[in-house]
Amino acid sequence: MFARKQLRKFGISDDVVRANVKAGRWQRVHRGVVALFSGPLPRSARIAAALLYGDLPAALSHRTAAQEWGWWPVDDGPIHITVPYGTSALPQAGVVVHRSRAFKKIVVSHDPPRTSRADTVIDLATAEPDEASAERTLLSVASANRVGAEEIRARLAARPAYRHRIALDRAVRLLGEGLTSMLETRYFLDVERAHGIPRARRQVPVNAFGRKLLEDCSYEATGVPLIVRLDGRTYHSDAETAFRDRRRDNFAELSGTARLVYGWQDVARTPCAVAREVMVVLRREGWQGPTMRCRKCLGP
Repeated sequence: MFARKQLRKFGISDDVVRANVKAGRWQRVHRGVVALFSGPLPRSARIAAALLYGDLPAALSHRTAAQEWGWWPVDDGPIHITVPYGTSALPQAGVVVHRSRAFKKIVVSHDPPRTSRADTVIDLATAEPDEASAERTLLSVASANRVGAEEIRARLAARPAYRHRIALDRAVRLLGEGLTSMLETRYFLDVERAHGIPRARRQVPVNAFGRKLLEDCSYEATGVPLIVRLDGRTYHSDAETAFRDRRRDNFAELSGTARLVYGWQDVARTPCAVAREVMVVLRREGWQGPTMRCRKCLGP
C-alpha cells in the first residue's frame, strides 16, 4: 500500500501507476493511495490506506481505535482516522476523517498509530448526539475496559475544547466514586438513575471477621441497612472469591443488614424488576423518598 508521492520517490511515475491500475494489476484505493495488488483488501490494507490518505501524521481513532484496542469486534465498517487540525483530507468512501487541535497529545506510539485508551473513550463519548448518550457511553466503555477515572480526567484537562463537557465531567466523577465494571455501570444507569432510587455508596469497605472486604452498593447513607451485591460471574467464579462472598453474606446477616444479589442477566434484561425489589426493601426499612417509572416501565 503506497501513496503516489511515495512511488514517485522510487522513480515510478504517475503514468506507470495509471497503466497498472488500468491493466488491473494495481488498484486505486483512495485519492493518491494505490494498492500494488489486485483483489479484496484485507483489514490491515484498509487501515494502511486510510492512514496514508490522511497524509501522515494520522492515527486511528473512535470506533476503529476501540476495535484495535480489542474492545469491540472488528467489522467491515469505515475506518476512522484523526488528523491534525488544518489538514486538507476530506471524508472518502470507507474513511471517516476527524480533526483535532490536540493531535500530538492524544496519539500514542503504536502499530498502527492510534489514539490513547483514554482519548478513545473520550472520542466515542463526544461523538454521541446528546449529553445523556455521551455520559452513558463514557461510563460504559471506560468501566467495561478498565480505563480509570484519573486517566480520563487527565486527558480531558489536556484537551479542554470538547463537546458535552458537563456530562463527561459528571461521568468521570461517577467513575471515580467506584463504578468499576460494566455491570455496576448498568445498575447505576438502568436501575438507580432510571427509577429515582437514591444513589448508593460504591466499594464500601467492611471489616468482616478480621478481613477487609468491599461491598458493591451500600444504602446506609439513606438510613437503610441494605447492601446490593453485583455478582459478575467473570470475577466471582474462583474459590477464593466465592469464600469471600460467603463471608460477606454471613457478616451482613449477623449485623442485621438486608442484602440483594443480582447478576448481569438480571440487570441487563429486567432492570425494572430489579428496581422494584430494591424499592421494596427501601420502603420496608422506612425510606420515603420519591421514585419514578422509566420508559421501559411505561411500555410502548
